[in-house]
Formats: sequence, structure tokens, C-alpha cells
Amino acid sequence: MTLNLNRPLAIPARRHVLAAAIVSAMMPAFAAPAWSDTSATTRNETIVRQAFERWAAGENVFPLLLSPDVVWTIPGSGPVAGTYRGFTDFVEKASRPLVSRLATPIVPDVRHIWAAGDTVIVRFDGAATTTAGHPYRNQFVWIFRMGDGRVVEAEAFLDLAAYQQVVENNPVRAR
Repeated sequence: MTLNLNRPLAIPARRHVLAAAIVSAMMPAFAAPAWSDTSATTRNETIVRQAFERWAAGENVFPLLLSPDVVWTIPGSGPVAGTYRGFTDFVEKASRPLVSRLATPIVPDVRHIWAAGDTVIVRFDGAATTTAGHPYRNQFVWIFRMGDGRVVEAEAFLDLAAYQQVVENNPVRAR
């Protein structure tokens, strides 16, 4: 028998299941990758989705969502761009400069959440009012790596010019 590679291999319909089982057994490299673990995916997506729902309702979820040892990276070239090591470092150097100049909390409007294993990606818009009474609007994509139900690594993409404009043009909120 000659195998013609220019046309599909004909396998009778009743043998498709058997053929798939044989190929799977013979080629373990084609097994589903670890990141496709549906239970971990579902668990991590649920944790992040519920955190964003609670955040939108006005709760500060970050102390519970982020690991104390979180590594948070903001790519880009603005003054806030960089890598922050630990929850306190992130809050003091990246979050506080912005939120201290907001009269209202940022309210997230989640556009989509994607999850696969320990990775969760959130695309959302955020809105608040500055201490000078101006609107603050930004668009975000946060990529989380989860561990034990908390964010252990984050990469946050946002409009750094909008962030910096708030920091430079609004007074710090009185405590």
C-alpha cells in the first residue's frame, strides 16, 4: 500500500475513536498541557471575577487578592513603570500616588476575563473623579499568575500618561 500525502487519510467513521485513542496512547507529548486544568482555571477565574465584583461594589479587595510577596510589573517608560516587590512596595510606590489624588475610588468595568490554569487576564475600564473634580478614565489589561488562591505575579498595562496627568495635576486628598 502506498501512502499519498497529498490527500487526506481515509479512516472509516467507526474507527475514528479507536484511532484517536491509539494516537493519544502512543504520543503522550500531545496530552493536554498542565495549564488546561479546568478545575484550576475555573477556581482562579472565579476568585478574580468575584474580587472585581466586590471592588466595583466599593470594597478594597487588594489585601486579600494579592499575595504579600506579589511581584507587580508595570511595563512602559513613565515614572511609575517598573517592578514592585511585595504588596507594600506596590501600594506605596505605584497605587498610593494615584489613589491619593482621587476623590472617589476607581470603579472597574470589566470587559472580559480570560483564564487558563494559573493565569487570569482581566481587561477592564476604570473611572473615578480626581481631587480637583476632573474625571479620570483609563483602560487596563492585568495579567495575573495565581498561586494558592492569590495573585503572586501581575503585569499591568494601562495608559501611563493618564495616570501621570492625575499625579502631577491634582492635590493629595486630605486624610
